[in-house]
Amino acid sequence: MPSEFAYLAVDAKGREKRGRIAAADPEAARAKLTARHWVPVSVASVAEVGKARAPGLFSRKPRLSVKQRTLFTRQLATLIKVSPIEEALRTIARQSEKEETRAIVNRVADGVVEGRRLADALAREPASFDPLYRAMIGAGERSGTLPEQLQRLAALMERQAAMRGKLISALAYPAVLTIVAIGVVTALMITVVPKVVEQFEDVGQQLPLITRVVIAISDFLAAWWLALLGLFAALVLGFLVLLRREGFRMRFDRILLRLPLFGRLLRDLNAARTARTLATMVDSRLPLVEGLKLTAPTVRNRAQRAAIEKMVAEIRGGGSLSGALGRTALFPPLLVHLAASGESAGQLGAMLGQAADYLEAEFDTFTSSVLSLLEPAIIIAMGAVVAAIVLSILMPILQLQSLIGALIL
Repeated sequence: MPSEFAYLAVDAKGREKRGRIAAADPEAARAKLTARHWVPVSVASVAEVGKARAPGLFSRKPRLSVKQRTLFTRQLATLIKVSPIEEALRTIARQSEKEETRAIVNRVADGVVEGRRLADALAREPASFDPLYRAMIGAGERSGTLPEQLQRLAALMERQAAMRGKLISALAYPAVLTIVAIGVVTALMITVVPKVVEQFEDVGQQLPLITRVVIAISDFLAAWWLALLGLFAALVLGFLVLLRREGFRMRFDRILLRLPLFGRLLRDLNAARTARTLATMVDSRLPLVEGLKLTAPTVRNRAQRAAIEKMVAEIRGGGSLSGALGRTALFPPLLVHLAASGESAGQLGAMLGQAADYLEAEFDTFTSSVLSLLEPAIIIAMGAVVAAIVLSILMPILQLQSLIGALIL
């Protein structure tokens, strides 16, 4: 009896086609789509898709982490050169230390044993293998270059993980240093300054201006620190809630891209990620429109994601990638130029890869130079604040010594 399958395909003009089709099995469904001159991207049983989207109230769908998925891809690329796919999957499952990982890989292997393509078997675990991943696997299966495709995927994920690690390491130290500096200054103002100020209460002389200012700030923090902490937590919580609203998130992401230093860093990072992903998909012989469509969800910045989605519509209408990139004004000119060169020379994948290499190298250089300036700036600012506190304490002492010396004389 025929079953219903949900499909995602691309027609001859690069337009996305979604729907359902009745067939005996996934292979028959793919054959029907190919007969329409469409390129199947994913084919999955409607019943299985429904089960995947209906988790329990408190259940969490098991998934592979980025590191686990990268390792899985690298291992599979090596093993399928010397063994059938199902045997390679079983071997990877046996080597996995975590029960959840073994279960996920075994379910994929079960799908292959049932006669599904690897891309369709991976669709049974959508939390672990996103549409971009499955589309690239499907392209490798159709072209007979699955090992090479898996190597490209593994290299892509390793590069993305490396860039993510560099970004975290670039921001972590300044952030920790700033938090420690604020904590030290706050502790001084709340605990140390009030005890020292008690010594000047009965002097009967007007204290220096800097001392009066520090005392006023110290009194305010000592009396309202709990309320300030609650207000800060409420502001952070409110900000996180607002970020869930698409309109606010879009405006916020646009503001981020306009920031003097961080905006450029974020723009180039997302541009490098987009160029690298597109280069990999173009080299995999996937349609450019489908590549852009699948690349868009990987970009975290909503403004740049919306720009990529707009580019899809422009290219479907007959525009070029470089022209669409340039009109967004949200990507580096270098990427636009190299994309244009690649289109004119018929080497789009290679030129996008070079653009990604250059942008990643520029990201490394830029973060190194910014950090070399940012870290001393934070230390100097903290030193200036601490020096102001110390000076506000020492000036009354020096004033008292001068007054005592005058009385003695």
